[in-house]
Amino acid sequence: MRLALAQLAIESGQVARNVDRAVTAIETAADDGADLVVLPELFNVGYFAFDLYAREAEPLDGPTLTRIRETARDHEVGVLAGSIVEDLAASGEGPVDEGLANTAVLFDRSGDRLATYRKHHLFGYQSAESKLLTAGESLGIADFEGFSVGMTTCYDLRFPELYRELVDAGVTLVCVPSAWPYPRVEHWTLLPRARAVENQCYVAAANGSGSFDDADLLGRSSVYDPWGTVLASSGDDPTLVVADIHPERVERVREEFPALRDRRERNGLSERRTE
Repeated sequence: MRLALAQLAIESGQVARNVDRAVTAIETAADDGADLVVLPELFNVGYFAFDLYAREAEPLDGPTLTRIRETARDHEVGVLAGSIVEDLAASGEGPVDEGLANTAVLFDRSGDRLATYRKHHLFGYQSAESKLLTAGESLGIADFEGFSVGMTTCYDLRFPELYRELVDAGVTLVCVPSAWPYPRVEHWTLLPRARAVENQCYVAAANGSGSFDDADLLGRSSVYDPWGTVLASSGDDPTLVVADIHPERVERVREEFPALRDRRERNGLSERRTE
């Protein structure tokens, strides 16, 4: 499967321009043979445009995702619309009946919705996300082109237990739409690679590019294989990051180095005593 990460230039609050860029990236990637295109976190409004979240919130059948769905259908390519601010009341599908969520949607080649994921871990450090949004509770998983695809979002990378849940559910590829800023470059290059190594699966981390009032996105989107090898990566400028990935590679790595079989559940470990 050919995977393309669309590292988009994102302008704060410029929804129409940002969506235009996303559509162009999908079209370009599809023309180059991509099977699945992954967009960054809050690619339409911009992650750091906190004061615009409520105004720009949309339901799942709103204009942004409708346009992405139609582009996927017209170009016969899968798309992970790597998230919007979802109006939960208007959608009528969220964990609660009202409020907002950071929501990613996976579409197949026909534009049909395969899976929906609402970000579990909401960022609180120098961010209003945790105050403005409602956390999701369900995993987002779907089969696509021989892979079991799981979704997480940005800050979720810091919580390995979520990735264990995904691998226990059979996931072989985790896509991570993100809006990761400077200066935390080392964290961005370490965490998705660690998640790939410890879960012996592909991890595709798609970041945005652009400057906001209080932050600059660092780009550097990357695809890691089940050994943690970097298959493709970028700098901080807008680009497409493309890698060919293979489901049998996951099976082969897990067979050759069966670390996951050696896991011991916590309740099976002896309690340590201190004297």
